[in-house]
Amino acid sequence: MFATRRVVLALSPLAMLVAGSSALAQNAERMEQVVSASADERKFMGAALVAIGDEILLDEGFGSADLEWNIANTPDTKFRIGSVTKQFTAASILLLQERGQLDIDQPVGTYLSDTPASWDAVTLRHLLHHTSGIPNLTDFDDFGTWKYLPTTREKLIARFAERPLEFTPGEKWSYSNSGYLLLSAVVEDASGKPYAEFVEENIFRPLGMTDTAIDVTSAIVPRRAEGYSPSPSGVVNADYVDMGIPQGAGALYSTTHDLLKWQRGLFGGKVVNTRSLAEMTRPAVEAVRQSSYGMGLLVTENEEGTLIWHGGGIEGFNAWLGHDPARDITVVVLANLNGGEANTLGQSLTKLARGGEVTLAGERATVDLTAQQLAEYAGSYAVTDHFKIAFRVEDGALVTQATGQDAYPVFAEGPDRFFLKVVDAQLAFNRNDENEVVSVTLSQGGSETLATRE
Repeated sequence: MFATRRVVLALSPLAMLVAGSSALAQNAERMEQVVSASADERKFMGAALVAIGDEILLDEGFGSADLEWNIANTPDTKFRIGSVTKQFTAASILLLQERGQLDIDQPVGTYLSDTPASWDAVTLRHLLHHTSGIPNLTDFDDFGTWKYLPTTREKLIARFAERPLEFTPGEKWSYSNSGYLLLSAVVEDASGKPYAEFVEENIFRPLGMTDTAIDVTSAIVPRRAEGYSPSPSGVVNADYVDMGIPQGAGALYSTTHDLLKWQRGLFGGKVVNTRSLAEMTRPAVEAVRQSSYGMGLLVTENEEGTLIWHGGGIEGFNAWLGHDPARDITVVVLANLNGGEANTLGQSLTKLARGGEVTLAGERATVDLTAQQLAEYAGSYAVTDHFKIAFRVEDGALVTQATGQDAYPVFAEGPDRFFLKVVDAQLAFNRNDENEVVSVTLSQGGSETLATRE
């Protein structure tokens, strides 16, 4: 292993300040380019904010809050944030524990009446970590038929209360909105106040989050965006969901500025104490399969550092909220057009804020490969027994198709390296010692997925 000689440049404080400001300005300009490119391709409508400490680098709205009236999105536009709501529910539970009103290691039946016997071993901690085994009601076959109808807390819980657990509590990890609906009910019964009132009094008002609340379908909410979804014929109005259903699992609306206040408050010790924050950001350890999920938050650690984040999706809206504690970076992306762009942009903006580089699909140079070279990649690659990625050669080009999805062309950057233009995703084919293609690595949204050739 060779050592490199370290060269140290002596800069004056003024020179360092100018250099730092220049780098931040360049990053901010690049951030705007990355989001604008997505907006120009009609993949993203919404608002985005990037801050390092108290310094805001990006703070813009993109596309329309209301297409029919041609009203533009702004940093003041209110968006439904879906499952980003869960971190507020988790913080509320931990706050009640600090006050001695509950214990997260007690069974849920300690705080809610008439719970089924199958939940006797399900604790609040299990619910917070998604390790309870309680099935996720939004995955039920009939959810799409009753999500339009007003309901009550009791009727909502009854929809999944009698279903068997999917596994022994603490044995596995499986995302469950049902668990956070139960936690919403625990907040209400332990505090003696409706969930909306509790988070308003204990979180929103103290932090000055005047543009955040539980969304009520029938309410007139100034500056609330309309929600849209993509379709084969273009953008359409999103499907309806009664906002009385998601509660503390996904019913909040907010703005980029309010979510910055939340991040500054949560990680600045203004919401819960140090011990509770450590609990909230510590991934579940009791599950057989180690999870990166804490309490209402995911914690990702890699060579780039630690990222504490969560995404959200609900009819017509997607959200992404991330925080790098070491660099004090906060990234907020709120979208009123369904799809994966909030997540992709959140990861890309975080990378830029960390000083990294992001290459857009339109900026990638393509190379021509022969039909013989392309044929080397053709075949089926398994992610799991039920999800596979197929590649085939059509009209001199390589095409990919994942299980249950449409087929899309992929473009070569070089031997064994390809990318898609319909989404920001890259493919790297891997070879064995005999130079045979044995697997492919899909990189998308800050994560990598390995598929093995069958």
